[in-house]
Amino acid sequence: MSVISYLEKRAGSAILSDTEQISINRSIDTIKNRLASYFGTQLSDHFRFGSSTRGTILPRSLDGESDIDYMVVFKDGGYTPQTYLDRLKRFADFYYSSSEIRQSSPSIILLLNHIRFDLVPAVNNWPFGYRIPNGASAWRDTNPNDFNTKLTAKNNAELFMIKPTIRLAKFWNAHGGFIYDSYSFEKFIVELPFFGCSNQKDYLFKVIDSLNTNNDVEWRKEQIERAKKVVGQVRAYERAGMPSSAEIEVKKLIPD
Repeated sequence: MSVISYLEKRAGSAILSDTEQISINRSIDTIKNRLASYFGTQLSDHFRFGSSTRGTILPRSLDGESDIDYMVVFKDGGYTPQTYLDRLKRFADFYYSSSEIRQSSPSIILLLNHIRFDLVPAVNNWPFGYRIPNGASAWRDTNPNDFNTKLTAKNNAELFMIKPTIRLAKFWNAHGGFIYDSYSFEKFIVELPFFGCSNQKDYLFKVIDSLNTNNDVEWRKEQIERAKKVVGQVRAYERAGMPSSAEIEVKKLIPD
């Protein structure tokens, strides 16, 4: 197997299985119904967003922090973020008392057996989208659909290689101890130019080549430098006509 075919295979396996997807959809339907029942007219909207809507979510077997982002939009503004976080915490305690529940701004984390939900409280900020917590007492603006549109356009323009590249890069990121925030890492990849890239190896290696170790903590620098060394060694083996050695080497970057 070549490096390219190995990376293509790993990118293809970094997708939720049908069983996982069915289980997640069932949980989403349940949480939708429970939110509507519990809050009633207090909500103006609630919906899934994030990587699970973009096709870049990883199975939990590859990323233990993989989650479903779910935004809960409250009608009444004027309160601190902590007020809304407390409301969601009480909701989670009411319906999911046997599950792990904790606050991690800007969300309430609900850890079920098969998936983690990040329940994000929000208020409307028309016409600019929404405001979500930035800590317990401040807000920040967001529009979750904007990035989805940008990623889809980039993926279409790049031979449909961006989404599988993001999945591979996020696997490397998770395997290395979460060097980058997942969402920021996706945005970084979408902004990259991929001139001359034509296959999965080209696209993934372009991401690694573009990583910068400036102004970073030591352990992150070490992970990034290690990845760059692996990419350099893979290229050296391929130039030397040693495809088997190149495949063994790339598995240090993207394990079996």
